Amino acid sequence: MTKVVDFGQAERNARKRDFEIENKKFEQDHNNVSKDELETAMEIVAKATGKELYIGTKKSPQSKVRFVQLIQDNWDYALEIGYFTDEEILFLIRIQRFLQFKSNCIVDNIHSRSAVPMSQKQISEKLKTDKSKVSRIVNKLVDKGVIVKANGHKAEGVNARTYALFINPNIIYSGDRDNIETTLKALFMNSKSLFKNFPVTLF
Repeated sequence: MTKVVDFGQAERNARKRDFEIENKKFEQDHNNVSKDELETAMEIVAKATGKELYIGTKKSPQSKVRFVQLIQDNWDYALEIGYFTDEEILFLIRIQRFLQFKSNCIVDNIHSRSAVPMSQKQISEKLKTDKSKVSRIVNKLVDKGVIVKANGHKAEGVNARTYALFINPNIIYSGDRDNIETTLKALFMNSKSLFKNFPVTLF
């Protein structure tokens, strides 16, 4: 005798199991509060306040921690092909602690909202090295597309223009790799051809 299988019922049972598993997972993630209970609570609070609500979580203390990311595959490739000299590598490693979050600009204080871009003279003082050495390294890294020097305005009564140094985020980046600022991308657009053979391109 041929057994008749009700595929419709089997599918409904499978969906029911998936729904139960999903609800169980939700409860585990929300201290044994069910999705229905949470939705009811949200409706009550919304009715009481007259405002549309959303669920958010308190930021972790670690969210304020400043960090930089070395793009490992690109570093590996650069070192394998000898893209950097030893003094350029040392400079980049030492300078990473001055990268401003999101802008990737070399600044005097990464914790200040009014941080000021550092000049090469200031960088040499921070690194306790000769200004001419910093200038030589920076110029080489500019040629290699790793640094961009962006000129600012010329202050009244001052001969020299102000400028800011930015590091290519495809090498080192202080920020969210999935949300690189448009301005930073634009600064390094002309360098894209220099990195065409590098394994990782963030933009």
